[in-house]
Amino acid sequence: MVETREPLSWRPDILGPGFEAAELDLGADDEGPLVATLVRCLPDDRSLLDRVLHRTRVLEDVDVLYVHGWSDYFFQRTMARFWTDRGARFYALDLRKYGRSLRDGQTPGYIENLDEYDLEIGMALDALGHPERGSGETQHRSGSERKLMLFGHSTGGLVLSLWASRHTGRADGLVLNSPWLEFQLTGAGRQMLAPLLDLGARFNLRDSAPQFDAGLYTRAQREVGPADELDLIDERWRPTRSHAVLTVWLRAILAGHARVSRGLGIEAPMMMLLSARSALPLKWDPSLTSADTVLEVDEIAKASLRLGASLTIERLDGALHDVFLSRDSVRAEAYHRLDRWLVGWAAARGQRSRRPTD
Repeated sequence: MVETREPLSWRPDILGPGFEAAELDLGADDEGPLVATLVRCLPDDRSLLDRVLHRTRVLEDVDVLYVHGWSDYFFQRTMARFWTDRGARFYALDLRKYGRSLRDGQTPGYIENLDEYDLEIGMALDALGHPERGSGETQHRSGSERKLMLFGHSTGGLVLSLWASRHTGRADGLVLNSPWLEFQLTGAGRQMLAPLLDLGARFNLRDSAPQFDAGLYTRAQREVGPADELDLIDERWRPTRSHAVLTVWLRAILAGHARVSRGLGIEAPMMMLLSARSALPLKWDPSLTSADTVLEVDEIAKASLRLGASLTIERLDGALHDVFLSRDSVRAEAYHRLDRWLVGWAAARGQRSRRPTD
């Protein structure tokens, strides 16, 4: 028997007109009540002329679920409207203990296993109209239903990749914006560090590593990124220097990286956007405005080849870690390449749906 939940109670969101938010009740842990927050932005109705001429937008039957990265939350209005302008319904999920979901007294970003996010992802997909099938039903859906596109940045890209691997057939496509698929010190460094984190977590789950973030990545965004969006940021939720890196959280991340290294076998088509180069942020330098200062992008590109069989990799010269917060010209190129891939993805879906059955 499939559990039914009450409809969500939507309220105006902090992003202003066109955006609404609803809380997902996740129960509680030792720090108190747990919630995740779902934000939505819906497309405008088609014009009368489009309806008369039976013209549809390329993503008219698509729902998008976006998941943010570490020490982050959803605030990018332009990103949402990129999707809704093409007819998609856009949703973003602030995970537990991040952003809108963070409550006083909670440890930001605390998680012991990335699979725990299955709860809020599942509840969000229920709200979107993409519930999990019962145990006797196939996970593959008919061509007449709305399609699901997963869209993740950095840690969110890792979380959604792992989720898609475990939930075969649920997603119709993935877009990954600089996904954190491998540790910065490469796989060998990950394997050396993992036992030490296991030992440390046994003594204190909330122990944290030294804070090495001097705020240079945030400065790089401020130097070249879209001011109209960056000015919206609430620094309680997205501090200039990142939240403290917890031992148990990093252990969960490295476990996720290890699973990627073994191969995920994702069946859905994927697109990955990634900077052309990395830079080590030891001190401020203008070059930090044209590179990924968070991840080692060549290692990420290599690791991405283990995601699945259908992957398009787009390397962007001059991109920051979040390519959609890069300078204007790079950001425009990123949206252009994403649009190009989506047009091809949509066309391929149409061709498959018209194939005669065997």
